[in-house]
Amino acid sequence: MRFELDTGLSSLQGKRPRNEDFAGVQAPQPHEAERGWVAALADGVSGGGEGLMAAQTSVMSLLRDFHAVPTDWDSSVALDRLLGHQNAWLAAHNRRPGPDGEPREALTTLTAVALRGRRYAIAHVGDSRAWLLRDGECLLLTQDHRMERRDFAGLTRALGLDDALRLDHSQGELRVGDRLLLTSDGVHGALRSRQIADLLRATPGAQAAADALTAAALAAGSLDNATALVLDVKDLADPGLNDLAALGRTLPSPGPLGVGAMLDGYQITALVADNGVHRLLQAREPATGRLVALKMLRPGRADDPEERAMLAHEIWLGLHLAEAPRSRRGAAGSSSGFVRVHAPADGATHFYAVFDWHGGQTLEQLLAKGPLDAAQALALGQAVARSLSLLHAAGVVHRDLKPANLHLGDDGQWRVLDLGVALSRRSSAAARELHAGTPSYINPEQWQDPPAAPDAGSDLFALGVTLYRALTGRLPYGEIEPWQLARYRREPQSVSRLQPSVPMPLDRVVMRAVARDARARFETAEELLLALERCAARDQAEPVRASRNGGDPVLSWQIAFGLSLLLNLLLVAWLLFLPR
Repeated sequence: MRFELDTGLSSLQGKRPRNEDFAGVQAPQPHEAERGWVAALADGVSGGGEGLMAAQTSVMSLLRDFHAVPTDWDSSVALDRLLGHQNAWLAAHNRRPGPDGEPREALTTLTAVALRGRRYAIAHVGDSRAWLLRDGECLLLTQDHRMERRDFAGLTRALGLDDALRLDHSQGELRVGDRLLLTSDGVHGALRSRQIADLLRATPGAQAAADALTAAALAAGSLDNATALVLDVKDLADPGLNDLAALGRTLPSPGPLGVGAMLDGYQITALVADNGVHRLLQAREPATGRLVALKMLRPGRADDPEERAMLAHEIWLGLHLAEAPRSRRGAAGSSSGFVRVHAPADGATHFYAVFDWHGGQTLEQLLAKGPLDAAQALALGQAVARSLSLLHAAGVVHRDLKPANLHLGDDGQWRVLDLGVALSRRSSAAARELHAGTPSYINPEQWQDPPAAPDAGSDLFALGVTLYRALTGRLPYGEIEPWQLARYRREPQSVSRLQPSVPMPLDRVVMRAVARDARARFETAEELLLALERCAARDQAEPVRASRNGGDPVLSWQIAFGLSLLLNLLLVAWLLFLPR
């Protein structure tokens, strides 16, 4: 899903000689969708144009730079850092005397809101305000930094006022139908909170609501600039990693569940697997009859914060891959060779992952019946190489590619399973330090001292080992343990020597994929996929050439023999009856 927002902005000068309010909204570019939206409203508080300059530069710099911060920054951190830099610039500006020698006073209030995933984050300084209308109830989300006394009335905090900026921060959950409002004191100084709430409830459309608020403020006698910025949440994006991590920290993990037990509307139908860390259950959604797979931490690991963070990361990766450009997807569309993951439902009571259920078997189960033939191995290799191409384009390394994590569905499609130890740019430091994977499928460089970091080449080596085993029933270097570096001192036996039915072109592709020297292997999933496609095209070309030559080789020999016999008979007749 894509985040959908309706925005409305109205700013009226009122009775002031100039409008020193400034507000704006910045939507993300398509490739920045995960970073979310940002909006801000500033109210310049000093005359001579300095207030307008402070308000304008503060809002514009925030909107310009918000989508350039690292993706792993929390929204509140991004707002704090960017506004802190702006405050430092304004404070330095104010320390320099103006053209007439008088001190400068470039000051402004500012209230900003970042909408990311399914949460909002607010940063606030001064006496502009943020409001939230939800289910008919209007809530004030900020507190004014203003001192009201008989002998003094003024701001206690503002951008540019002090070298050190103290922002108020708050966060909350977003829902479809929420209406967020930012106002300058020209609006809420003239209208009571009840009047603002009534106008927000009664006026459909974000722009109409903003216009109604500023018009009502001036009609009520406001002496200041009046600015209102309205944000209507029409649809929410899939939760971001921060949202999922928050669920992982706050929701309990399910306890032991038997067949027939209920969990958030799912009825457990079978226990599929238990690897000591996770349990995989099959469940049915009674409302639709749809089967799903539920993945959750075992009770003994449920309190491990790193395991919870890795499960949240796995859910996020599944949702992230579903948003991959369609040009990179396979014929199956959005599945892309992976099992589709579902966003946690609103009101979920426990922390777990929900996947589509596919009947079929893993490659591990298929190989228990014997090796694959060349055509089956080619289909497997091409499908997995396409999935790896998509994965690597998203900056993700699987790290545990092996037969147990490759599934052939009843629909005939190969899918890559288990992104639990996959690495992305958003992986935690603990996940990066984990030496994950199955030793026999890990490339030799990761066993060196110091070890090389896993990368896209690690997945390609693991795919090569998987194809070698699928064709021969053996591992190229045997069962590997971390201390058995001697196993990598010689090249493995060729596939065709162990299985003569394997064509030499396919043999060369697999042997290159599992070569000891990383420089001899394929560099990208696209390069490996092209080599496998050429093998498949070469195999398909043979029957075409045979059909052009007559199809049946016995018949061809019979025709050739008949022609030869006829030619010889003609030669004998010519010799016998030739005139002397």
